[in-house]
Amino acid sequence: MSLLILVVLLFAAPAERSRIPLGLDAYRPVPETNPLTPEKIALGRRLFFDRRLSRDGSIACATCHDPRHAFADGRAVAVGIEGRKGTRNVPTLINRVYGKSYFLDGRAPTLELQAVGPILNPIEMDMTMRDLLTRLRKDARYAVRFRSVFHRDVNQEDLAAALASYVRTILSGGSRLDRYMNGDVSALPAPAKLGLNVFRGKARCVACHAGPNLTDESFHNTGLAWRNGELLDPGRFAISNRPEDRGAFKTPTLREVSRTAPYMHDGSVATLEDVVDYYDRGGNPNPGLDPELRPLRLIAEEKQALVAFLRSLSGTIKQAR
Repeated sequence: MSLLILVVLLFAAPAERSRIPLGLDAYRPVPETNPLTPEKIALGRRLFFDRRLSRDGSIACATCHDPRHAFADGRAVAVGIEGRKGTRNVPTLINRVYGKSYFLDGRAPTLELQAVGPILNPIEMDMTMRDLLTRLRKDARYAVRFRSVFHRDVNQEDLAAALASYVRTILSGGSRLDRYMNGDVSALPAPAKLGLNVFRGKARCVACHAGPNLTDESFHNTGLAWRNGELLDPGRFAISNRPEDRGAFKTPTLREVSRTAPYMHDGSVATLEDVVDYYDRGGNPNPGLDPELRPLRLIAEEKQALVAFLRSLSGTIKQAR
C-alpha cells in the first residue's frame, strides 16, 4: 500500500470508511461539501421511501429503486406516475458512491444532481421543485429534521444532499468472488472458476467490467441502441455531442447482476444467458460499434460457466437504517 493511500485511509472520516463490505474499495469518495453524518443519512432514507415526493403521491424513489430487486425494479423500462413509461431501464443504485457520473448517459456529474432528476422528470415523479419544497415545509416533522440537520429551512440543495448521502450508503460486496479473491478457494464452485477465466480471457469482459465494482464507469456503444442500421437512442451523444458517443451508454456494475434483470439500457435482454449470447455474436453492427465487440466463439460449456460466474457476483447488500 502506498503512503498516500495509507494517509487517506487513516484520516478519512469514520462514516466514510467504516462497514465497507469485502471486495470494495476501503474508502468511499464522499465530497467535502456534503460529508456523511448519521442524521443526514437518516433524513435521506426517509425521503427516499416517501411517496409524497411524487406529484400524486403514488411513487417514491424506492418504487423504481427497490431494495428487493437490488435497488432496480425488474421492469424493462422505468414506469412513473399514472403508468407513464420511460425508454430506459432502471439502473441499480448499489455502490454508486464509487461512481464518476450518473444516469445511463452520464448527464449528472454528481449524486446530488442525480437525486433530484427523477423527481422533476415529467415521465417519472412529475413534481416541480417549488411544489415539493412547499409540501415538505408544511410537514412539521420534515421542517424540524431539516433544521436540525442543516440549520435552515427546507431547500433544494439540502434535499439533494440528504438523498445523495443515503444513496452513498447502499453497498454490495462479500460475494463468492470476493471470498475467493480473499483466499477462500472453496468459495467459487468449479463452473464459476472456469467462468472467471473466460471473463478475464477469451470473452474479454474485463475490458469494460474492471476494478472492484466491475465497471470502468465509461461509455461504450455495444450496438443495443441500433436496429437495422437505425439509431434508436443517442445515448451519451446527446450529452457530449461527440460522434463517437452515438448509441453509447455507461458500463453498469456487474455486482448483483443476477438480481437486476432484464438487462441493457432498454431492458430488451431478458436473461444472463441472453446477454452472453448477445456478446458472443459480437453485438449489433453499426458505424461506431466499440472495437472490443467482435464474435467470441464461445462453446456451450464456456457460456454456461460465464453465467455461473456472473451469478457468483451476488453478495450482501448493506444500507443505512
